[in-house]
Amino acid sequence: MRDLLDAVAAGEVTPAEAEAELAGYATSGAGRFDAARETRSGVPEAVLGDGKTPGEIADLASTAVETTGRAIVTRIDPPAAAAVRRELATDAPEATVRWSERSNWLVATAPEFERPDLDATVGVVTAGTSDAVPAGEAAMLAAEMGAAVTRISDVGVASIARTIDAVDRLRDQDVLVVAAGREGALPTVVAGLVDTPVIGLPVSTGYGHDGAGEAAFSGMIQSCTTLSVVNIDAGFTAGAQAGLIARQVADARGDDV
Repeated sequence: MRDLLDAVAAGEVTPAEAEAELAGYATSGAGRFDAARETRSGVPEAVLGDGKTPGEIADLASTAVETTGRAIVTRIDPPAAAAVRRELATDAPEATVRWSERSNWLVATAPEFERPDLDATVGVVTAGTSDAVPAGEAAMLAAEMGAAVTRISDVGVASIARTIDAVDRLRDQDVLVVAAGREGALPTVVAGLVDTPVIGLPVSTGYGHDGAGEAAFSGMIQSCTTLSVVNIDAGFTAGAQAGLIARQVADARGDDV
């Protein structure tokens, strides 16, 4: 601890970095950032944009970059993304910022940050174009956890030939996240065709009776094939689960070498 305190006194380590190392979290004006989450659970901490002001999001993102070298923000709108860029331009001007306006996520990394690199593949599958938002969030997180991500798009069962055409690519993946709205049939069909773990991601595309993802969720949890299911639009959770499985696959491959 004395070495850490000396480093703070010398200006080599910021107070936020020292707090993160000692307590596992760093405190900012917007709240506490769980800087130790990835070390503890294998899943990187993320800042959820919902319910936060652009200033609060920017403050937490800056704290994340300062303490872990990376900030992941989900459900972020354009004003908040602009606020993060402004904050980092001052606090971490060398950071690289990537923003997906389509899937509403932002990732900022310091130059010294090294992303994990796993010998494992995650396929992120969508039934249709409307499923791209939560699927994109899942793909981002799986990639940030180190997996090689393959996007397999627009293979919904409304035309089952599209699904059959993709079977070889589906079978090549180590784990699959399958996103679908409406009645949520695609994950069930895919799980019956592959010997790969399938994570069903119900999407709030649909309308009328049990619309907004309820029918998709119900259909997936009642599936007669073997699959896991996350909550409606929970792309982060699906990507995290896929990333954890991918890490186990990569570890097993390393043991076999």
